[in-house]
Amino acid sequence: MQQSPEPQSTPEIPSTQPSLEVPAEVLAMLKHDGAGLVAAIIQQFDSKEVLMLGWMDNEALRRTLTSGRVTFYSRSRQEYWRKGDTSGHAQYVKTVALDCDGDALLITVDQVGAACHTGTHTCFDARKLTAVVGNRGE
Repeated sequence: MQQSPEPQSTPEIPSTQPSLEVPAEVLAMLKHDGAGLVAAIIQQFDSKEVLMLGWMDNEALRRTLTSGRVTFYSRSRQEYWRKGDTSGHAQYVKTVALDCDGDALLITVDQVGAACHTGTHTCFDARKLTAVVGNRGE
């Protein structure tokens, strides 16, 4: 019986892609809510305009960090959704940061089209509240 040749070892090529897992030290810093979610604030990278807030679990964060596109976890549908897959209004990741308490993420993106599911550019366009305006030194 003829044996198969020994597999040839191939040299490891350093990857320029990010790891496919969220680093354990990042996961340790995250403070999830009771449902295992963390708030993700989405901001336009160049104008700094706040576009929306979504929710992520560890898997949604992993997908976001490794794909270049923002993925959320839908609390109502209880499933993952990548922004723009059905609407065409994609969010291309520029930076991801964790706040000092570990309970929120700030993701800067290049937004294509409307960020809000209502079709507006930002989810914060329509419902401005009346507030007393404060001034320094008062």
